[in-house]
Amino acid sequence: MKGSRIKVLFFDVGGVLLNNGWGHQSRQAAAAKFNLNYEEMEVLHNFIFNVYEIGKISLDDYLDTVVFNHPRDFSRQDFKDFLFAQSVALPDFLPWLKEWKKTCGFRVISINNEGREINNYRIQKFGLHDCFDAFISSCEVGMRKPDPGIFNLAMGIAQVSAEECLYFDDRLMLAQAAQKLGILSFHHQDFSATRQILETHQLSANPNNRPSEK
Repeated sequence: MKGSRIKVLFFDVGGVLLNNGWGHQSRQAAAAKFNLNYEEMEVLHNFIFNVYEIGKISLDDYLDTVVFNHPRDFSRQDFKDFLFAQSVALPDFLPWLKEWKKTCGFRVISINNEGREINNYRIQKFGLHDCFDAFISSCEVGMRKPDPGIFNLAMGIAQVSAEECLYFDDRLMLAQAAQKLGILSFHHQDFSATRQILETHQLSANPNNRPSEK
């Protein structure tokens, strides 16, 4: 068997390494804490959040539409603090990837849908520079998955062909969108399964580079 042609690993962030920092559970928790009408909030969120994620509006613009469209008895900063605090690391994967990245021999790049302020907070808070060489974030490139353009842009920036990439996403539809472009894509469901895939490709690329026993 010839060595693997894989040169670059592409990862989603939310649902793989971190939780979805402003997912529906977080919005439900915010509605309960701040006494908001969740149904109204959700309609407005669905109307405008994609615009926020491609960098066309700021977090304050988003909040003006979804939360501060009525007088409130709490401050904007109180709400932002709550919003940012919803982000947590998922078990096991992030610390392992930071260590594995040091010797894996691959470039590692994120492809994620995220609004700018949330994206920047999560990169800094969780030290994502330690596991990613670059960030292809929807807020910076003006496209969001499943737009094929964001995957093509990532490959162009990395200067690789689809056959030289692996991609992991917790949403099957998004993994399938990358797969349609010829990228070998996997539906991330748990750390152990994804780790096994990564270590298998690492060993294939370099038979002398044995996977960690940790």
